[in-house]
Amino acid sequence: MISKQDERLISVLRSNARASISELARMLDMSRTTVQSRLQKLEQSGVIQGYKVDFGQDYLGNLVSAHVSIKVKQKLTAKTNIALKQLSNIAALYAISGEYDMIAIVEAQSLEQLSQLLDEIGNLDGVERTNSAVILETKFQR
Repeated sequence: MISKQDERLISVLRSNARASISELARMLDMSRTTVQSRLQKLEQSGVIQGYKVDFGQDYLGNLVSAHVSIKVKQKLTAKTNIALKQLSNIAALYAISGEYDMIAIVEAQSLEQLSQLLDEIGNLDGVERTNSAVILETKFQR
């Protein structure tokens, strides 16, 4: 269980993970030592696993993204997951219930590149079939 102060710290980091310890301390009305200590504890306990880059709208607006539903041969699931993880254009992979086993979020520089990626995914050992839906517009993202 994390404290209210830790929740506030995480909230600030979500909006700006690059904020310095001094900035975080000022925003949260805590000492730098306290912020540093709380950050270290959150990282060591696994609450914070890492920090990431959030792309700007100009960059994201030029990407073609798709949700790719993937049906996998059950005995080859682990091998297929490893192969999918190697594809750098897959931003996320989720195990799901229903007709398909997984959904991949795929990002490409163009429709042509997306088409090649879909072929590559479909040709992986263990993939039975795929179904793709191109994302036309992001209404909001949290």
